[in-house]
Amino acid sequence: MNIRFYNAKMLLPGQGHGFEIKEGELWVRDNAICYIGDGKDLSHVFSGDEIVIWDREIDAKGNLLMPGFKDAHTHTAMTFLRSYADDLPLQRWLNEAVFPREGQLTADDIYWLDILGIMEYLTSGITANFDMYFFPESNAKASIDCGFRTVQTSGFNNFSSSLEELEEDYYRVNEMGELASFILGFHAEYTTSRDRMEGLAALANKVKSPVFLHNAETALEVKECKERWGMTPTGLTDALGMYTYGGGGYHCIHMEDGDFEIFKKRQLTAVTNPASNLKLASGIAPIKRYLDEGIALAIGTDGPASNNCLDMFREMFLTTALAKVKEQDAACVPAEEVLYMATAAGAQCMGLADCDSLAVGKKADIIMIDLMQPNMQPENDIAKNIVYSGSKQNVIMTMVNGRILYENGQFEIGFDPKEIYAKANAVIGRMK
Repeated sequence: MNIRFYNAKMLLPGQGHGFEIKEGELWVRDNAICYIGDGKDLSHVFSGDEIVIWDREIDAKGNLLMPGFKDAHTHTAMTFLRSYADDLPLQRWLNEAVFPREGQLTADDIYWLDILGIMEYLTSGITANFDMYFFPESNAKASIDCGFRTVQTSGFNNFSSSLEELEEDYYRVNEMGELASFILGFHAEYTTSRDRMEGLAALANKVKSPVFLHNAETALEVKECKERWGMTPTGLTDALGMYTYGGGGYHCIHMEDGDFEIFKKRQLTAVTNPASNLKLASGIAPIKRYLDEGIALAIGTDGPASNNCLDMFREMFLTTALAKVKEQDAACVPAEEVLYMATAAGAQCMGLADCDSLAVGKKADIIMIDLMQPNMQPENDIAKNIVYSGSKQNVIMTMVNGRILYENGQFEIGFDPKEIYAKANAVIGRMK
């Protein structure tokens, strides 16, 4: 579609990890941004007597257009366990509540549960997610059918499919279309045997893929890994040759000095998940140290069973607020840095370099923030308002790949929400 936004404020890239606000117009042609400006100087956009035929012209009414948030770690289909297995520590939560029920899921279940999660992403201004779960074809199909953008990584472990099947998934999903892609990964060191980890490292080097995993989420995980191998999870995975083509870890809370050195040397990304880390009492990630050492950081929600919501506004606030408490320094981890983590850094982590910002030629993964609400006024600093006082209530439009999927509380994904809710309730109802 060809869509013209006018009377808009726009959050554009600034110096370093900063942003600047400009007023004017933004035009979308098909699935990409083709113009950002005042709407007058168009010589570099069109030639000759070309006439623009708009499918829609949208008056932004002074509201903000910005790049969509990138949820850099999640397990979308875990929507079926939302508020089902709460108030347990991680290992009991996994072994007593989660794993037994995940084993009952079918490919069809995953499809419907993913759509429920996609709906929630859209309401939070999330335009792409980095998903780790089962039945990757079902996951990819749900995203493609809705028009959403999903990057997947494998939850490969001792109880999952073989390396041969993982390689098939890698190629199959990466051939399904531009909205679906696949990066290699595995669940965690404590669920994966050494021979399987070695096989994954060999596969990553064969297909030239980054590798991601749950890493240093709990102190117990690190302690037991060192007892088994004499190394931390980061040290072990590096020694096994996992990171020839980069990658990173999810959570990355209980890190040692050598782990930071490896992350710097291999240019890995640490994905923080503050709400889940708090709820499972896993700890507070050393965000300031990552920034001080120049290590890339992104933000994820984790799954809706451990969080329990897919809300990037909450994650952004917790990322900065917890860092300030941890360091006893109210000036550390400023809002603009956190906003960068939730947008551009997340996109780069996920291999979505063409979705990281509002710029001509970038994919039209755009959200509109309603500034005409009390929590966004006065406009002393819009970027800080988004991080410190912003809310899902401010998201009035979510566009992915040039298509508006959510607008003013209505979904345009081709499904009746009531049908999706009924499907999700049926899945967990079958397991009781």
